[in-house]
Amino acid sequence: RRGLPAIQGIVALFDADDGVVLALMDSIEITALRTAAATAVAARYLARKHSRTAAIVGCGRQGRVQLRALRQVLPIGRVRVADTDRVAAARFASAMSRELSIPVETAADPRAASRDADVVVTCTPSKEPLLHVGDLRPGSFLAAVGADAPEKQELDPRLLPGATLVVDIREQCATIGELHHAIEAGLVTMADVHADLAEVVSGRRPGRRTEEEIAIFDSTGTALQDVAAAVAVYRAATRAGAGGRVTLAAP
Repeated sequence: RRGLPAIQGIVALFDADDGVVLALMDSIEITALRTAAATAVAARYLARKHSRTAAIVGCGRQGRVQLRALRQVLPIGRVRVADTDRVAAARFASAMSRELSIPVETAADPRAASRDADVVVTCTPSKEPLLHVGDLRPGSFLAAVGADAPEKQELDPRLLPGATLVVDIREQCATIGELHHAIEAGLVTMADVHADLAEVVSGRRPGRRTEEEIAIFDSTGTALQDVAAAVAVYRAATRAGAGGRVTLAAP
């Protein structure tokens, strides 16, 4: 109604040696990009290398950067998208098809979009399951991005048992992620989590082990991702001479 983003915020970067504020940055783009980057990292280790079809559930800003990020690590050549706002889905399909020069089509609903996809990303503010048992094909990879609060939920908890479940932060996902709902339903325990993403990237735990397993990445967002992204943006801005300089505290 006010013409403002649904979520607003800033990232504040401080010098760890003396506490001086180095930069204040709008968090919208940084958060979107680092969230999509985490999905891409997870896909690199958990998706089948030849994955060519993708489904994006949620056709806002996050959906677009998620698709761009996936294309950096996988040979995605066909996409189906779904959103409760059919107009937004149509705009997404048209714009991303032109940008990426691949077929991007709308689907009737999330389930229809996902059933034939090698890779699925859900990035919505939903508070009820959008995908259920039977909606994922064997061998697929799913990144559940939207659940970042206890009341948010995109997956039927019954999808998690039997899947290879990788999380960004175990305790956090057990509190606010899709893991939270599955634990609450009595379907899984913390012991059923295959690994934290960091364990997979570092080689302490394996990523995808078979062509037929379904892998799920429960992404709730981490402070470390924000720090790493903020440092990268700060360094790039400093090199480019971008941004304005102000003094927030006198010596």
